[in-house]
Amino acid sequence: MAAIYSGIHLKLKSPQTPWDNKLKLARFAWISSQCLLPNKEQVLLDWCTHALSLYYSKKVEFSQDFLEGLWCYLDDVLHSRKLQSFLKQGKTITLKLNMAQLLDQLQKCAHVGSKSSGCVSYILSVCQCIFSSPALSSVFTSKYELMVDLLAKLCSLACRELQQALPMEYLKKKPVTSHDESMAECLQTEPATNMETSQMDMLNGSSLDQPQSDADKSSSKPKENLRSANLFEVLLQVLSSYLSVQRQQANPSRVSSMVTNHLLQPFVLLRHLLTSGEFAACLAHLRLRQQLCRDIRMKMDSILQLALFPSEHLNSYKEELLPPKEDSGKRGSGGTKGPFKPVNAVLSKLNDRGYCEPSLHYPVKSSALCLLFKFFLEKYGKARVEDEEEQRMLCFYFLSRLVPTLDLHLGEQKSPPASMSSPENWNLALLAVESLLSQALSAGIYNVAADRIRHKDVQLNFYRAVGQLLFNEAQPSIPSWYRCLKVLLSLNHLILEPDLDQLLSSAWINAECMEARVQRARQLMVCSLLQTYTKLRQLPRLFSELMSVICQPALDDLRPPLLPESISTSLRTCLLDTPPSQVLEICSLVMEAIRKFILPDLVKEKTEGERMETDGEHEDQERKDASLKLLPLSQLLHAVLFNLKTLDNASPVPLVRQSQDLMKGFQSLIKELLRVVSTEKKKNRNTSSVQKASKKGRKSLNLKEKPSESKTGALWEQKTLEAALLLRYTWVEVDTLFHTHCYKYASPDEAPSSSPISDIESLLSGDILPACHRPSPSYSPMSCMLLKLLTLQQMKKILLDDVLIGESSTAALLKRSAQFILATSELEVSLDGEQAWDRQISSVTTSSYFAAHWYLVTTNLPLILCHLSSEDVRRMADVLISSFLNRRTDGSEDLPPDSLTVSLISSQLLQSPMLAELPSLFSATVWSLTQRIICVLGAAHTPKVCSTLLTFQEREAVSSQRDASQPLPTLVKKETIVEDILTSSKTGEIFVLLTETESRELLGLLQIVTILHPDGMSSEDLSCVFFLLFFMLTSTSCKPERMTESGGDALFLGKLLGVLAHLLESKNFQSVLKLMHGSTLLQAALSSLLWHRSSARAQATCSTDWLDFIKAVQVFIQTLVSLIIIRNSSVRLNLDQFASYLTSEEVTSRQNAESSSGASLSSVHLLLASVTSFSQVMISNLGRSKALDQILTQMLAKITASLVPAVEFVLKPQTLSEGVNQPASILGQAFLVDVVTVMLQSELSSLSVEDENKHSGTRLTHMSLYQGFCQQILKEISSAPRPMDFLVSSLLFLSSFYQAVQMVEEKDTEEEGGMKKGRNELDDLYIQILQNVHRLLTAPWLPSTDLSELEPAVQELLRHLVAKSTTSRFNLLLMTIREGLDISKLRAGNCREALSAVITIKLLSCCQLPETWSRALWLIAPQIISAVVFLVRLSSQDVSLTLPFTIPTITSMTSLLRQGEGQITSPHHVTLILGALQSVPLDHMTPTVYHSAFLAVHEALFAIIQCHPQAMLNAAPSFLNVFYRLVASIVQEGRQRGDGDAGNINIIH
Repeated sequence: MAAIYSGIHLKLKSPQTPWDNKLKLARFAWISSQCLLPNKEQVLLDWCTHALSLYYSKKVEFSQDFLEGLWCYLDDVLHSRKLQSFLKQGKTITLKLNMAQLLDQLQKCAHVGSKSSGCVSYILSVCQCIFSSPALSSVFTSKYELMVDLLAKLCSLACRELQQALPMEYLKKKPVTSHDESMAECLQTEPATNMETSQMDMLNGSSLDQPQSDADKSSSKPKENLRSANLFEVLLQVLSSYLSVQRQQANPSRVSSMVTNHLLQPFVLLRHLLTSGEFAACLAHLRLRQQLCRDIRMKMDSILQLALFPSEHLNSYKEELLPPKEDSGKRGSGGTKGPFKPVNAVLSKLNDRGYCEPSLHYPVKSSALCLLFKFFLEKYGKARVEDEEEQRMLCFYFLSRLVPTLDLHLGEQKSPPASMSSPENWNLALLAVESLLSQALSAGIYNVAADRIRHKDVQLNFYRAVGQLLFNEAQPSIPSWYRCLKVLLSLNHLILEPDLDQLLSSAWINAECMEARVQRARQLMVCSLLQTYTKLRQLPRLFSELMSVICQPALDDLRPPLLPESISTSLRTCLLDTPPSQVLEICSLVMEAIRKFILPDLVKEKTEGERMETDGEHEDQERKDASLKLLPLSQLLHAVLFNLKTLDNASPVPLVRQSQDLMKGFQSLIKELLRVVSTEKKKNRNTSSVQKASKKGRKSLNLKEKPSESKTGALWEQKTLEAALLLRYTWVEVDTLFHTHCYKYASPDEAPSSSPISDIESLLSGDILPACHRPSPSYSPMSCMLLKLLTLQQMKKILLDDVLIGESSTAALLKRSAQFILATSELEVSLDGEQAWDRQISSVTTSSYFAAHWYLVTTNLPLILCHLSSEDVRRMADVLISSFLNRRTDGSEDLPPDSLTVSLISSQLLQSPMLAELPSLFSATVWSLTQRIICVLGAAHTPKVCSTLLTFQEREAVSSQRDASQPLPTLVKKETIVEDILTSSKTGEIFVLLTETESRELLGLLQIVTILHPDGMSSEDLSCVFFLLFFMLTSTSCKPERMTESGGDALFLGKLLGVLAHLLESKNFQSVLKLMHGSTLLQAALSSLLWHRSSARAQATCSTDWLDFIKAVQVFIQTLVSLIIIRNSSVRLNLDQFASYLTSEEVTSRQNAESSSGASLSSVHLLLASVTSFSQVMISNLGRSKALDQILTQMLAKITASLVPAVEFVLKPQTLSEGVNQPASILGQAFLVDVVTVMLQSELSSLSVEDENKHSGTRLTHMSLYQGFCQQILKEISSAPRPMDFLVSSLLFLSSFYQAVQMVEEKDTEEEGGMKKGRNELDDLYIQILQNVHRLLTAPWLPSTDLSELEPAVQELLRHLVAKSTTSRFNLLLMTIREGLDISKLRAGNCREALSAVITIKLLSCCQLPETWSRALWLIAPQIISAVVFLVRLSSQDVSLTLPFTIPTITSMTSLLRQGEGQITSPHHVTLILGALQSVPLDHMTPTVYHSAFLAVHEALFAIIQCHPQAMLNAAPSFLNVFYRLVASIVQEGRQRGDGDAGNINIIH
């Protein structure tokens, strides 16, 4: 052994041994147990570190591969289990590695293209091992400078990795843009599972005890990504170690100096790279987890905040920032007392340009400044000190030093520096200014009074300088520019008041950029401006400036809309909060501006000499400019007056007089504007007559000039007319409102010569617009719409006047007015195309006019409908249906909120209850629908001709020759249709074959019928429509090729049956039953459906369309049978006839299925579904009367007897051909369980009725079938994954079967026969059901989110189990609950056991329990609540359990609170629940989970208030704490997900 020791030791020390051999010997010595070196671990570590020292001191030369081998060897040794166990034993190891050399190697690796970059993986691994062991980490932690140096180099290496992942060309071509605010969202998109996988791969790929092969050392992209991930893991580890070392330093000035000089620049650069949206793709490429990046960022933030802003430096900051006390109004260049100037040091480091790429310097600096101000406010601005004013001023002076650092020269008339020449840097600067100002606003550092009294407006002047800079260097295309103005306005309105006109012009009136984000920011700023001046009660002052800005010469013709939706809404709210006298003052200002600045340009007349000197086109241009200003002013006046608080009888007289004076001036203004328009029209008519008499040669000379002149002239006339009509409409509405609600108000329009009839005649005469009254190039859509509104208003006046209504000419005038408003020719045009309308009268254009017009018509139907002819009403119904059918292709899902289209308006009208109250329009709609259906059927292929089709064809021939205005009974001859229906149902003949296009068209029409309220149909209309649709059910089919492709016409028939079931609910359905009895309808429908199935080629019974069809058949049968029973007319006859038909058809279809080897199973399926629904209706109607019960029990016995052989046939294994499934698998397990359940319920219901009639001796006749079914269900329900419908059906069957067994036991008890045997059987069944339900609720294959679908069925089962339960059975249930509530199960990770118990508690508390068991349950309720509270507190510690466990548990507690009203008397238990609610996590959740958690906690709090108010006396503090958490969470959630356009700079998270 000594020889071995001496040989290896000497060879390692010998200079003659090659270094490669030394490395091999060292590896052998480390892994070999035969080498017994004294203190081997220390010796080999010393040799390795000595070899590295020789290389870095340049005493020896190594190859790059050998250097990597040395670092790899050191890494393997440090990570080996042998060394780790050695250290755990308490033995000491000294690592004599020269840390300066390690840092030097890291610095070399940080250079791009360095040859030694291959060592970086091993160096990082060595660092990771060193910092993982306290014994080894002392080599760094004992020397603070080494930690700083290591951290700086690791940060530089991390920055290099991130910048290398993004090509430099990309950085140069596409620098940081305005998307910086979305970078946090970019980081959210990386899935955590990818990083977890990468970490596992990294750990599995590195061997701690074995050297890596050369193949493993080869560089590749995945390995580079793993190395980068390892780099950031090591960086986080070093940051954590450094933070603890920094906190232990006794000299804060030394720490601040070291961090400022060495760490500040790499920190802010790395932080920017981690949060910038430009580098989000790099983070995903390097497989960096979001949480890892967030942790690194938080560690760096903590280091910077603790180092740069310690409490000990407060005086230094005061000396540097605050001005001398003898001159508080002016501040020097910085503190002159003391040599330490932390602000200067930090800002100079940020201004240096050598620590990052030039394109990154400004983005990094701008984000760093916002971060520093955030830290400063958190440390010095929120601390509790005696002199809070000095504290606020200190924060302000720090802010005043940061803003100029952004290269923004405040108060200096200089050209912007080169750094601000790019739009990207302007965007970043404005984002930074916004962030700084927003933080100042939130921190409350600006006290207006203190600043004015004691500091000579130093803050006001600074903010004004910022505002002046924003105006001098306006950036209206950047959203943050508007947000900066908004924050300044929130600080103090006096900051921007000197430049109020410039603000209104740049940010409102003359804004040019129409980008959506910019528009939104602009509108929010304007809304804030309106709200601010409303609070100051200075809204007239604002509008005075607004008038001057609007009346200024416009830069171009296209100004943005003055009152978009958001500004209009804000103005509406502000006007409601403004005193009425001020609103009237605003109206006076607007009218004064029109008179002073607009009217003179409109009425300007020139002499003949002036016209010779000036160009006529120039005069028209002046009028055009004036009209373009007049329109927004009139819109503004319209908006103000429409949102003015109306006068009422309590209004003071001065206000009434002021309103009357305003209305008089308003009326005179309108007359002047209309006079201008009429004068111009007369002049144009005279000019046109002169032009017609002129010579042709002169015409040809002026040919080129006239189009532009006429175009300009038409434009200003059009705009002036729009404004005049809008003002007139506004005046009429406001005047009517004042006159209606205030008796003191005297209308200026009460002259004897003025009357509604004369006004309406002038409107209809064409004096204002031509007689066609349609939009045209000369007459705008807005003018036409306003003219209709004025006509409508005058109609209202006439209808309110009893004297005018009695005149003979009034009816004709009202008819003309209604036809003018309707304008059926315009309605036909509206079907060609449409555009959304935002409900603003000022935004009616050529494309949106049709939606506005249709909205006007539909909202005033009760007023105009009675004055329209039947032809007009039918045309309106045609438009209603046609536009609704076109709704699917108009892109309505992409509409802006509160916008309307023609199709959307039609859809809302069809669905509204108002349509049923308009009989004429409703009947016309039904007529139009019927006509369209007849047209489709008439155009379809007819294999056989019937009387009904001949009638349709005759009607089509006649309609082409005369007006189609026949009443509905003439279109649909009911007697003829009934005969054809009966014929088709008996013979199975198909009269109409539909193509896919025709069936799709009919489905669209059927949908409209479904929407219509059936009670709105008259008896005639209902019977005609019903028989027409029933004819379609019995006599139409899809073409064979389409049936093969789509699996038959199940979809079409299902929709048709749904519509028929909808019509059955009409109160007028009696008219249908007069022509066909209910049983005949049922038999005809089912017979036709069976004929359809027998002729169908595809027997697809598992498709979704087929299952929906079966459900539609069941609904139709249930609705019609219920109607027969409720009417109580010939019940026995109808039910017996249908039951006999079902019985005979069931036998026939079963025989056909047996003979055809399963080919007719769809018919069996259809019949079984029909029989089941028929039985369910009769069961639900038992108990109405004894006579009815006797009839229904007879029918049930008859139906049940026919069901048994059908069920046995389905369950019996069949010998079928290859590839054909068994009947049970084709029909589905859930369906068969439903059928057997109905059988069982039928027998139970019959037995219950017989027991009431005291008929004894009756037993369940098919008990063996039910028992076999029960055993099969208990075997399958929880053994493997099952469909949800099967689980629900099985639970309902178990409820009925348990009830049946219980009934048998009771009868056996009465007969004193098999009491013991029956009781044992019931006990066994009870236990089996309880065990299987428990297994089902705890089954791992059943998702927790699906348990809610099972709860109603489980609750029904529990109700039957507990209803007549014995003490032992109820105790067994409680024992099961107690075992599930054991907290050890949840700690062991078995949360489904606990969840099963929690759900059982909730369902049991909601059951109607017998009095004995109810008392027992609420007696142990306190123990249950305590256990559930412990479960909630424990599960709240794991956020992943919130949705699957915590929220259902809280829901169960809420149920206990509601059901325990009056039962839970101790306030202590309510307090326990509140304590559990305090622990529920509400942060860092997905929207779905947060929404569920919020609702659960909210419902629990509401239950406490509602059901346990007495507990609030003692539990009020806990309740308020939970409520505060809830409110704070929703506020935080709103901030995180709310305004995606907030644009705050990215470093504030």
